[in-house]
Amino acid sequence: MSGRTRLALCAFAATLMAAGALLPLVESAGWLPQAVVLLAIQGGAGAFARRMTPARSLTVAAQALVTLLVLTVVFARDHALFGVLPGPEAVERLGALLTAGADDVGTYSIPAPTTDGIRLLLIGGVLLIGLAVDALAVTFRSAAPAGLPLLALYSVAAGLADGGASWLWFLLAACGYLLLLLAEGRDRLSQWGRVFGGVARSSDGLAGLVGSGSGATAPVRTGRRIGAMALGIALVVPAALPALDGGLLGGTGTGNGKGSGGGTISAVNPLVSLQNNLNQPENREVMTYRTNSGNPQDLYLRILALDQFNGSEWRSSTRRLKDVPERLPDPTGLSPDVAVTEIRTNIAASRSYQQTYLPLPYPVTEVKVGGRWRYEPEGRTLVGDDGQTTRGARYEVGSLVVEPTAAQLAAAGPPPEALAREYTRLPGSLPDVVAETAGKITQGSASDYERAVKLQDWFSSSGGFIYDTTVTSGTGSAAIGRFLKDKQGFCVHFSFTMAAMARTLGIPARVAVGFTPGTVQANGASSVGLRDAHAWPELYFEGVGWTRFEPTPTRGTTPAYTRPDAPSGDAANPVQPSTSASAAPSAAPSASESCPAQMRRQGECGASAAPGAVGPTDPGTPAGTVTLIVLGALLVLLLPLLPLLWRVRARTRRLSSSEGRTPADARARVLAAWREITDSAWDHGIVPDESLTPRKAAARVVRLGRLDSTAAAAVHRIAGAVEQVLYAPQPRPASGLAEDALTVRAALRASVDRAARLRATLAPRSAVRVVWALTERRAEFARHWSRRPRRPSRQHG
Repeated sequence: MSGRTRLALCAFAATLMAAGALLPLVESAGWLPQAVVLLAIQGGAGAFARRMTPARSLTVAAQALVTLLVLTVVFARDHALFGVLPGPEAVERLGALLTAGADDVGTYSIPAPTTDGIRLLLIGGVLLIGLAVDALAVTFRSAAPAGLPLLALYSVAAGLADGGASWLWFLLAACGYLLLLLAEGRDRLSQWGRVFGGVARSSDGLAGLVGSGSGATAPVRTGRRIGAMALGIALVVPAALPALDGGLLGGTGTGNGKGSGGGTISAVNPLVSLQNNLNQPENREVMTYRTNSGNPQDLYLRILALDQFNGSEWRSSTRRLKDVPERLPDPTGLSPDVAVTEIRTNIAASRSYQQTYLPLPYPVTEVKVGGRWRYEPEGRTLVGDDGQTTRGARYEVGSLVVEPTAAQLAAAGPPPEALAREYTRLPGSLPDVVAETAGKITQGSASDYERAVKLQDWFSSSGGFIYDTTVTSGTGSAAIGRFLKDKQGFCVHFSFTMAAMARTLGIPARVAVGFTPGTVQANGASSVGLRDAHAWPELYFEGVGWTRFEPTPTRGTTPAYTRPDAPSGDAANPVQPSTSASAAPSAAPSASESCPAQMRRQGECGASAAPGAVGPTDPGTPAGTVTLIVLGALLVLLLPLLPLLWRVRARTRRLSSSEGRTPADARARVLAAWREITDSAWDHGIVPDESLTPRKAAARVVRLGRLDSTAAAAVHRIAGAVEQVLYAPQPRPASGLAEDALTVRAALRASVDRAARLRATLAPRSAVRVVWALTERRAEFARHWSRRPRRPSRQHG
């Protein structure tokens, strides 16, 4: 077996060993045999291409093409040309599967079901890593950098797994990498001929050779020892650091599973652990409040608004924060003609509830809260600054109860052009069925208000939808299409789909995330629990502003202004809330006829049991894991830049403006400038010739670098200065060395093409001096160690 074939097999094995870390992420391992077969086809294509052409780039391109073909056959055969070639429909199908897979990753808890989208992500990811490993280790014959894609594969698995991936998977991936390094080492040794491996004797009296005899050669044994030591350090050190909290190797952690830990919500995407939290066995309390509202059943506590839909997810736009004003500005779009009542609410957050957005009634007018909070005007939300969270927070809030009439909403004028443009934007990937269904439902409506009410009623009652927290669905464009077809889901799907439909009708819409009012307690306070988390659409009507709708059946309360001939009610006097003055919300939810029997038995069929888009007890990914993933990503990004960074540092140090006061300083400065010119020429393809005098070396750089007269004069000036400091009894002082060196470097860069300039910048050849310096230091240390005085041995006799 040839050395390259052995390397290819080891690269194949190392990729599969690292891919094992992905197995705990999904329920079924059925995707792995497919990945093995496709990875073998990819490796075989690489082996064939390497035999046909010596061009490395063509080999990698051939493997990439084969990878695309096999993925098309497996995942988009019905859309491909002749069942194999990836045409526009096949590419669109693969893109839709990737989008659906991303949605599913954000929706399901670990282990997730192996949907088509997740299966494409798994197999495609393994093939991509396999391509990188094969290209680095086999095609480019450099196995050491191939550890980076293997580490990336393991890091992804560790970042997604609850509490990090098991150390066994890390050990398996590390063994695969070590196997790859040993194969490369053996291949490199074999290129030197037959290597003698010590004094072991064979039957013919000759010393054992590599590959023969009973023992391993000394280089191989040394390599194994180094690998084993590095592997041991990698396993032991993270376990010994408590600050890593398990990190990439797993550990106890707090996790976000179905246990009873934690209470944080990810500020980046509050929907990630939604389904897992909705199915928690315990409705743990996250906050309590007292209010003087006359209709506490309508007191939704809002966290933030998701106003940007990119086809993969709804998310909150990045907006500028301000200091919290003493009195918040009037709500956008609210007319003085609409009846409003200001109420007061005192809120106390549990110490187990920890996230960066402050739950507030909408629209809030005043907030009295301690700590470091910032104000986001567009969403009227408060965001924690510098690590500030809701944990144990106690605060007082003033807010408005907006009570528009149906006539006022029906008579609403067109929204401002900028607002309408931003909040009716839709991705091109949204299925046509969304707009078609919205138009069919609202046919014959005379106003946007009537259209909104018809959409709400269709979802909540007449459309035949079922509330089900176990449904397997995401939140992107494809998931909305599936939801309209299957008609099963929970509040996220109802709110996102209604908001998308409203946008197709030209009604500005967004999705609010927060909590329903909760349950009244015996002491008059209201308790908000884990299952009260919720998501609902907000639609904009000019003169009223952002208005809540409730399309989710059996969850929350239907707003009074959307019910036919329903009185709007009024609030109590706006006084400081207290135990005696607090109005009492309904003590228990009523069981709706449309509520499933299982949920009715569990007491979840009323306004108080509204799960939603936030998981207030999910601690998210452990901080140690996030830190290690970020550090690993930074390391992956920085490693290729190390030669560039060293080169910049060396140039800056050599061309420092420090003049020096002694002849030794002047000598060092001149030699440093000459070294900089030599290395600059080397970086641009002119290999140094140490046998030449400075004058002849300068002439060689001018000739090979095709330098102009200005740069040539600069080279010769520095060469003359070098001869002065090396040979003259009293060297003449030299000036302008840094300027001359930079002039020569600029001329060298101008004399080569763009590719050579890029190579000289990102991968300078002179960076090998770092390796030489380390080798010299190691040799010096070895000499010093060998010269140390030894204690004489005692003789007995």
